[in-house]
Amino acid sequence: MIDLQRDGDVFVLRFDAGENRFGPDFLGAVEGALDTVAKSDGPAALVTVGTGKFYSNGLDLDWLGANQDKFAEYLGRVHALYARVLELPMPTVAALNGHAFAGGGMLALCHDFAVMRTDRGYFCLPEVDLGMSFTPGMNALIKGRLPGATAHEAMLTGRRYTAEQARDAGIVQHLAAEDEVLPAAVGLAAASAGRNGTTVAKIRGDLYRPVLDALHGPALG
Repeated sequence: MIDLQRDGDVFVLRFDAGENRFGPDFLGAVEGALDTVAKSDGPAALVTVGTGKFYSNGLDLDWLGANQDKFAEYLGRVHALYARVLELPMPTVAALNGHAFAGGGMLALCHDFAVMRTDRGYFCLPEVDLGMSFTPGMNALIKGRLPGATAHEAMLTGRRYTAEQARDAGIVQHLAAEDEVLPAAVGLAAASAGRNGTTVAKIRGDLYRPVLDALHGPALG
C-alpha cells in the first residue's frame, strides 16, 4: 500500500494502492510512515510519489458512502494529514507521477515544492462538478498555497491542468518527463536536506499559521 525507503538524506514515500485514495487503511499507513520520518536524526527531506498514472485521487468516496456516520471524523483525519505534512521538520517535495485530483491535489499543495510529469496526468480540484464544497481547512489550504486567480479558477471551474498549465498557474514549480519525475524531486529535496529542520518547520508554520489553524479546527464549517 505504501513503501518508505531512504535515498541518502531523502526519505521517499511511495503510494502504491491503485488510485491512492484516502481510505482508513491508507491513511493509517501514511501516518505511520510520517511518524518514522519525523523521528529521524540529522539531515533529512521527504519526497512523496505515487505509482503508474496516479499520484492520488483523494477522498475514498466509496468508503464514505458506506460510512456516512463517520464523515466528520474522517475529514478530521484527512485534515490532520495535511497539517502533518505542512508541519514536518524538513523540506518536502511532491513528485506528481500522474493524476493529482481533489484531496490528492490538496496533499500535493502541502509540500514545499512539486515536480509534475509532462506527458500524462492532470492537477484538478473537481469538487464543483461533484456537487461538493470545500471544508474550511481545505479552503484555507488552497487559498494559502495558490495565487488568488488560480484558486478561484481551480475551485469554481474544476479545470484540469496539464503540467505546463499547472506550472504557469503557480500550482507546481518544476516539470519532468515520466522517468525523471522522481529523480528530479529527490535531487531537489537532497539540495535542501541539510537545512535545520526545526528552523524549516518554524518558518513554514509561521508562514501558514492561518492554514494550520483551520486544519486543526472543526472539520465541518
